Amino acid sequence: MTVIDIPGSKSVTARALFLAAAAEGTTTLLRPLVSDDTEGFAEGLTALGYAVRREADAWHVEGRPAGPGADSADVYCRDGATTARFLPTLAAAGHGTYRFDASAQMRRRPLGPLSTALRDLGVDLRHGGAEGHHPLDVHARGVKGGALTLDAGQSSQYLTALLMLGPLTAEGLDITVTDLVSEPYVEITLAMMRDFGAEITEERGRDGGRTYRVAPTGYRARTYGVEPDASTASYFFAAAALEPGRSVTVPGLGTGALQGDLGFVEVLRRMGADVDISATGTTVRSTGTLRGLTVTMRDISDTMPTLAALAPFADGPVRIEDVANTRVKECDRLDACAENLRRLGITVRTGPDWIEIQPGTPSGPVEIATHGDHRIVMSFAVTALRTPGITFDDPGCVKKTFPDFHRVFGGFAGTP
Repeated sequence: MTVIDIPGSKSVTARALFLAAAAEGTTTLLRPLVSDDTEGFAEGLTALGYAVRREADAWHVEGRPAGPGADSADVYCRDGATTARFLPTLAAAGHGTYRFDASAQMRRRPLGPLSTALRDLGVDLRHGGAEGHHPLDVHARGVKGGALTLDAGQSSQYLTALLMLGPLTAEGLDITVTDLVSEPYVEITLAMMRDFGAEITEERGRDGGRTYRVAPTGYRARTYGVEPDASTASYFFAAAALEPGRSVTVPGLGTGALQGDLGFVEVLRRMGADVDISATGTTVRSTGTLRGLTVTMRDISDTMPTLAALAPFADGPVRIEDVANTRVKECDRLDACAENLRRLGITVRTGPDWIEIQPGTPSGPVEIATHGDHRIVMSFAVTALRTPGITFDDPGCVKKTFPDFHRVFGGFAGTP
């Protein structure tokens, strides 16, 4: 059995940085993810006037409940969606003029529902180019609060940003959500907000909608340990399920894990893998069988490419449904997975929110078109375990979440 130490969760690290910056006192984050996304987030906080001190396994953030220390700043969000969505929301609670821009890839990704919600709360937010996209200016003068309606069917990050803003408002925030994707990520947000002292209640309507009521409590600093990234772990779990006689244990991701993406191992269990989830970690073992299945992945859509890359090795078709939001990630992941699988000789069909992959033997040599998307690279590294000749046109884009991925996965692949 191989034990793999997975880097810290990107989702948890980004939320923790926001909450630490907003809290009263100095927060220490233990084992945060160190990657392009999180370093970009930390640099964005520094540009806004927050004090961030980074050590090898701990980052220290001096909170400013009143908002950014700088009264004006230019913030470059790189490729980071959490940075690009969370930091303008955090800045809105302060007082000053803040300009945000991002990479060409991030500029293409939508921001509109969040921009509209902030404007509904009285925030003076102006887009400098295409409406609903970066770049944007925030002319901040604090946020009174109130009630708003939000469609989070495209990204749960819109809701997360507004929830985290709630305790910083003068009167609190009531958010009625008409649609929601990736709900487990919102559960991460709520749990972490409560850990930092927030008070939130949730009411569900008969029509399926829900309202979150966030009190204007502010946040309190604390020491916070960041758990391993469940999305990143999915590549190692998939590899263990694929290779007969192989097993992998990821410590720190167990029954108490915050991240919904750990649910990917239940998909592997349905396919025939042996899965054991304990209080201290999760182990996946190959049984020599991978069955085809139909699965809804709306709540764990970041692991859709992992399953797509594994799917050809199943004994029947693999159909993944309700993943329309993967079309507006770093790339159109549905099309990217289909394109690369077809290059490998696999029969694939797609629809607006689904992909169906037939069993087959992928054949190389093939250069995978990554579209600059870290998850496409890491997913097709699983396919490469059984397919000689796979290369990547941009292998370095894994720096977004796991700069050391190729060395660690390569070492794992070479371990019986």
